[in-house]
Parts: sequence; structure tokens; C-alpha cells
Amino acid sequence: MKEYPLPNLSNDLSGRVALVTGASSGLGYRFAQVIAACGAKVAIAARRVERLDALAGKIRSSGGVAEAVPMDMCDNDSMLRAVDQAEVALGTIDILINNAGVPDAQRAHKMSLELIDTVFDTNLRGPYILSCEIARRLIAAKKPGRMVNISSVSGFNYNGNGAALYSITKSAIVRMTECLAVEWARFDINVNAIAPGAFHSEMMDGMLERVGDITQFFPRKRLCDPPEMDSTLLYFLSPASAAVTGTCIKIDDGQGSR
Repeated sequence: MKEYPLPNLSNDLSGRVALVTGASSGLGYRFAQVIAACGAKVAIAARRVERLDALAGKIRSSGGVAEAVPMDMCDNDSMLRAVDQAEVALGTIDILINNAGVPDAQRAHKMSLELIDTVFDTNLRGPYILSCEIARRLIAAKKPGRMVNISSVSGFNYNGNGAALYSITKSAIVRMTECLAVEWARFDINVNAIAPGAFHSEMMDGMLERVGDITQFFPRKRLCDPPEMDSTLLYFLSPASAAVTGTCIKIDDGQGSR
């Protein structure tokens, strides 16, 4: 049997190249810094270029390596250009964090066709296309890889108060994770998902301004902090999870279990 360290756990990502979408704010902003702090070169992607440049500067000032790559998840050419730019600058991407997402916060029958397209493209279609593109390049290079898709506990529970399409797309992200994990296991590409509950973020803060304080309905009456997701993210990227693929871990502080 192969010799393993005791314990078989390491957060060292030296020599790895990661692409983090939705990195200009919220959870993606944190993910990019955590992965860079563990030694990986990180391509940070989003539409707001000025925020990406600021984040890249922050990562570099801490001794990390970062490349800002403009990306619109609703634009096929934009996604492919971003992957090309990242690979030219940093090398073959072997870590993909599909974090970009948008809420809808509307009743299904009141959504415009434009908003429907935006939510589908950003939350599901874009991540699917990006996953396939990264996998295609990894397979061609005969390299293993790790993908982590960000779902939501909203994909498992919906109370009928709006954001039905958000729930639908986040549920589909979990199924996408399961299916692609099976398809790419033979190529040593692990695909997993995280389903966060309510965490502090720009998107969440904006929602709370509209709907009021929802934390009083939670068991612990609080929002989670993004650093509380670090260990799960790094577990999916570490040698310890080599046999874990097609799995979704909920991080919701008990919010979605009530």
C-alpha cells in the first residue's frame, strides 16, 4: 500500500493554478486570498476590473501570485478569453472555483426574460461551460484537477417568498457536480460542491436592506462569516479528499435544517 503522511492532510497548494470566478466581492474575494495564501497561483475573474486589480495587488503585497482576468459569465467568448489569459500568465488551470452567481429575488411569474437569462447564464450555464473548458484542457494535458462549485442551501429549501429561479439553478449546480464527477473521475478530476447558508457578503447585505433582519429566524440568530468556509474549501483541494468526488457539503449553521 502507498505510504501516506500522518495525518494525510496538507493545505500546501504550491505549484497549483486556480481560477476563481466572482472574485471581485463576497465569498470569491475570500476564496482567492485563501488559495493564494496556500501557495497557488490564482487567476481572479469577474466583470468589475477595477476591483480585480485591487484584489490582485492585495494578494501580491502578501507574497502571492495573482492575475486579474475580466470575465462575463453570460458571454461565451469572454469566458474562453479569460481562460486563455489565465493560462498564458500562470499555466494550466488545475483548480476551478465556480463561485460567480446572481440572485433574482422575484416571483417567478414577474421575472423579465432578460433577468431569467441572466440568472440561468450566470448561475448554471456559465459554470457548466467553464467546467467543460477547464476539463478539456486538463484531459489534453493529462493532468489531474479539482473543481469546487458553489451552490446554496436555497437549492434544497424554498419557502415560496421569491427567488425560485435562484433555488432552481443552485439545485442544478449540485446535480451538475454529481454528473461531471462521474464523467471525469477516470481523468482524476474531482468535482465537488459547497452549499452555503446565509453568509456576510455584498449580495447578502443588499438583500437584508430590502427584506430586513432574517437572522432572528435562524437557530443561532446570526450570519456566518466567510472565513468559516476556509477549511471545507481547502479540504476539497487537499490530498485528503482524493477519493471524494460528486459530494456537496452544506455549511449553513443549521439555518437550512430548521
